[in-house]
Amino acid sequence: MAWNVVIAGGGFGGFYAARTLERILPRQSAHVTLVSEDNFMLYTPLLPGAAAGSIEPRHVVVPLREGLRRTDLQLGRVTAADPAARTLCVDRLDGTPETFGYDHLIVALGSVSRTLPIPGLAEHGCGFKSLSEAIALRNGVLRTLEIAETVDDPALRRAWLTYVFVGAGYAGLEGLAELQDFAADVIELYPRCRTEGMRWILVEARDRVMPEIPASLAGFATAELRSRGIDIRTSTTLEEVTAESALLSDGEVVPTHTVVWTAGVRPTPVIAELGLPLDDTGRIRTERTLRVEGHENVWAIGDAASVPDPARKGQPSPPTAQHAIRQGRLAGRNVAAAIGGGAGVKAFAYRTKGVFVDMGDGEAVASTMGVRWRGRPAWLLARTYHLAMMPGLKRKLRLLVDWNIQLLFGRDGSELGKLGHPPSLAEVQRRGRGEASDHGNGSGRPADVAPPSRN
Repeated sequence: MAWNVVIAGGGFGGFYAARTLERILPRQSAHVTLVSEDNFMLYTPLLPGAAAGSIEPRHVVVPLREGLRRTDLQLGRVTAADPAARTLCVDRLDGTPETFGYDHLIVALGSVSRTLPIPGLAEHGCGFKSLSEAIALRNGVLRTLEIAETVDDPALRRAWLTYVFVGAGYAGLEGLAELQDFAADVIELYPRCRTEGMRWILVEARDRVMPEIPASLAGFATAELRSRGIDIRTSTTLEEVTAESALLSDGEVVPTHTVVWTAGVRPTPVIAELGLPLDDTGRIRTERTLRVEGHENVWAIGDAASVPDPARKGQPSPPTAQHAIRQGRLAGRNVAAAIGGGAGVKAFAYRTKGVFVDMGDGEAVASTMGVRWRGRPAWLLARTYHLAMMPGLKRKLRLLVDWNIQLLFGRDGSELGKLGHPPSLAEVQRRGRGEASDHGNGSGRPADVAPPSRN
């Protein structure tokens, strides 16, 4: 009899769980199905590089069908589960509902941006969690430069050239640093914008940036960003967002058309519909073996799981790629052990070996096995680490080519906001007749600068 193993989610955790099962389980002993909304795994640490144009967007993803040879890939959205009946409910791409039965289920559905009830944030803010959001931000920066170049009023031009990032964790700090570095390169092509200059603001509610890294490295990162003219506001929060401004808790109203929200993540909402025990933050409660509490055949990993952290007693493991990869591998081994009778099921024992914070060409901070790095050595270490962790020789070579081309020739300044979203034939005809078409979105900003839709 072949065992049915279903993996919900195709991120780091789900991908590495499937790869491990392919390697360990004999071909005829189990049928592994992976359910994912996308046909690729996003290598999230390289997302800022894709947004900044130093990496081709297709090169920061790993096609699931390319990386998994014996796993049955099913594209669709998980909608519910019944642990008692051992079933998982999925809506396929065409909207057709389907139910998958399982002997073992691995939940690796990841997380989404955690928003707060701040007036105007959902309507006018941009996220920085997905590839589409990263590319939209890059296109948005280029579009604001194009608009500012044609505006005669200096005050209006300054508003278009002002960018506010909220949240100074990994995503916020790296995203702002990479995009500011990109904008500093391409602004040379915009004479009026170059004369006016840009304003970049990083807003953080806590008293320093990057609490995940040692204070000395956070201080170096802060000094480096401030030396570029970036305004870092610690102990400050975002109070309100409109189409043309952002209100900060220190009372300043910042005229801007770009507000990027990177202040934390939360489990994917469907986690609450799976009938599994949750902690106070909405993450699935698990034992140290990654097995869900009270469920012998359900396992949870990654951002959606509250896996006990071996390095911090009583705390869950942090939602990082490092932990998701190791949890995915262990989940695969533990499921294989459970299928084999239960012997060999192990507890999650991974402790963070190091952190890397890339801040653009030649600048980074890093901590590896207690050794602290900064500047170019840290930058080289970060790139070496990501190159080593990228699955597949083909993906590694593409990364190397992208990085070297960018170093030699600089970043490309093309704005491809319509790529993948061509106008309908009817709209083409209207434009050909000179009729007006809808270029806005009701938010006071061009359509290509609008935040991506949220599902």
